[in-house]
Amino acid sequence: MKINVNGTDYTLDVPGNTSLLDALRVNLQLTGSKYGCGEGACGACRVLIDGHATPSCITPLASVQDKFVITIEGLEKNGQLHPVQQAFLDEDAFQCAYCCSGMIISAVALKTKNPRPTRQEIIEAMQGNICRCCIYPRIIKAISKA
Repeated sequence: MKINVNGTDYTLDVPGNTSLLDALRVNLQLTGSKYGCGEGACGACRVLIDGHATPSCITPLASVQDKFVITIEGLEKNGQLHPVQQAFLDEDAFQCAYCCSGMIISAVALKTKNPRPTRQEIIEAMQGNICRCCIYPRIIKAISKA
């Protein structure tokens, strides 16, 4: 199975029905995407697939061949955090931080499509992401700032 993750091509010897999340975490040791619900509902495992925030826990590896996958690790470039990552730090939007990689991925997808979203657009775009610590006001502020 050939996939492109964070700009690097990989060949993995795994069944095609392996979840993208398992391949990332187990085979490629990219552990930024987290296992949350296993049903694609919580957002902890989100990655960008061709620019769309997608739950990797329910995405079969075979479905991402010929696509570009970006994980939280792939957002940083040359030692510089992505502006959304930096805004999350600046606004102290990390509590336990378990949800943050998925939150940041969803925010990057939003900001790519809409660089100046309204508060309501941010809330709507983040509906698929759950934060058990309930720091939503800081998350919204960080996304607005980025």
